[in-house]
Amino acid sequence: PVEVLQFLLGSRYCEVQQLSEFAWSKFGELGPGWPRVHAVLEWTHRHITFGYEHASPTKTALDVFHNPRGVCRDYQHLAIALCRCLNIPARYATGFLGEHGVPPQPHPMDFSAWFEVFLGGRWWPLDARNYEPRIGRILMATGRDATDVALTTSFGAAEVTSFHVWSDEIRSPEDTRLPVRTLGRTPAAA
Repeated sequence: PVEVLQFLLGSRYCEVQQLSEFAWSKFGELGPGWPRVHAVLEWTHRHITFGYEHASPTKTALDVFHNPRGVCRDYQHLAIALCRCLNIPARYATGFLGEHGVPPQPHPMDFSAWFEVFLGGRWWPLDARNYEPRIGRILMATGRDATDVALTTSFGAAEVTSFHVWSDEIRSPEDTRLPVRTLGRTPAAA
């Protein structure tokens, strides 16, 4: 569809032209669609080493391709660029990634990024950093890359002194996998 064409083009953080030759040589022999998306997702996940100390507001997909260290947005920018190189519309998604259904994490919940691909007439969420499917994503915005959907934009000096993010999983009473936590009450023991 016309409205997804913009998600095939290069953008500030996703240099399609510079990564095209690599993308086609690495993934071009695979079947179109899901086989290529899965290979890009897996390769990107394994290619980059995660670390908050590697965060940079100016790092692009090409930067992280050559120096494979970064944070969640870097994983997503590289995967987006590679998908676009392969003629698969891809867009950046940002919001919160809940800590539900996974072992406790060493860092508190934070803003997160993932990406979406347009296949079969709809957008599918994927995450090159947290490769395994996750529940509890809270989508705030989508765009071509982090420029379109910056979580904060400041003019002049800004200092974050603290912030806290949390989400609670709410299940239907019929779900008996784990006890349901309801607004300050713990259900009676079964």
